[in-house]
Amino acid sequence: MAHASNPRPLNRQDLLDIDTMLSEDERAVRDSVRAACDAEIEPHIQQWYEDGALPVRELARMFGELGVLGMHLDGYGCPGMSAVDYGLACQELEASDSGIRSLVSVQGSLAMFAIWRWGTEEQKLEWLPRLAAGDAIGCFGLTEPDHGSDPGSMRTRARRDGDDWVLNGAKMWITNGSVADVAVVWANAGEENGVIRGFVVPTDTPGFSAPEIKHKMSLRASVTSELLFDNVRLPGDAVFPDVRGLKGPLSCLSEARYGIVWGAIGAGRASLDAAVRYSTERHQFGKPLAGFQLTQGKLARMSTDLNTGQLLALHLGRLKDSVGLRPEQVSVGKYNNVSAALEVCRTARTILGANGISGEFPVMRHANNLESVLTYEGTVEMHALTIGKALTGVDAFR
Repeated sequence: MAHASNPRPLNRQDLLDIDTMLSEDERAVRDSVRAACDAEIEPHIQQWYEDGALPVRELARMFGELGVLGMHLDGYGCPGMSAVDYGLACQELEASDSGIRSLVSVQGSLAMFAIWRWGTEEQKLEWLPRLAAGDAIGCFGLTEPDHGSDPGSMRTRARRDGDDWVLNGAKMWITNGSVADVAVVWANAGEENGVIRGFVVPTDTPGFSAPEIKHKMSLRASVTSELLFDNVRLPGDAVFPDVRGLKGPLSCLSEARYGIVWGAIGAGRASLDAAVRYSTERHQFGKPLAGFQLTQGKLARMSTDLNTGQLLALHLGRLKDSVGLRPEQVSVGKYNNVSAALEVCRTARTILGANGISGEFPVMRHANNLESVLTYEGTVEMHALTIGKALTGVDAFR
């Protein structure tokens, strides 16, 4: 059996030549998103992070023109691209900042996917083209002040009043909330024996408010809000007609978690790149930091963990495009990749020493952001229990 004997030249930023596993079109998608981030995000992201503010509408229109809002959905103005394309986009977005990827992820994988998958034709026609173009902003209301990992115990209530629905309650930690034009809201429809129902809620509906959450130490370059419902009256056709229970919101979370599997690798990659550059430029004891064995050991571990995570993300993307993904498989990806990327960022900070906490470098910003990514859309513990149940058949959630 013949064996190839001419390996490709060494690429220090892609030691395993993972690039060869991507098609030319996939690389083009990745490169176009990276170019947009380099031009429109990188010059401003540190200031946005320090200010705790983000020009969401301007960015949404830019991302709409780029075609990344709901890019893995088809019809209604959505590009209909592959799961791998979407993953590569998420990776490049989060290489700039987790808050940027969150903006796109919440818009496309939560708000838009919910309407695309569960909405009526009228709801789709009304909202999806505007959301895909970035002319409207969407948010997704599931988490509550007292119920995060246990959404089945939510206290937000929807009750029938004639042909209408009336919402009362609150949601917490909602990305895009205070700038959104439409909110997908999940509520306990008490008169239907507590079953969870989903609603499309225009944010100009009387009784709806969304105060922004301030003083965050993480995801500062992201708009995060409460959602408050004070007798919010909705027409009967505001409800998703064909989904009841947690199947609806959990299907949306699987879509968003898939993007996180890729995005976390982008944040880790940016931190590794910063550590490699710094270690070759910074001299101590007469030679660059990169010349010390302990430093090289750290870099080797970081690179290997990120390459492993990249291969996992790509494998899950190929599965999603071919046969689909099970929630347990998405849990494996988030459980592994976010934890690995966070450890990469922490290790990169040690290589940069005191400079690692400076805004001149992206490392501490990425580490702070990933502390949130570690626990949102399923805490690391909940994903561990999901994997454990898949392995043993025993439910340890309760």
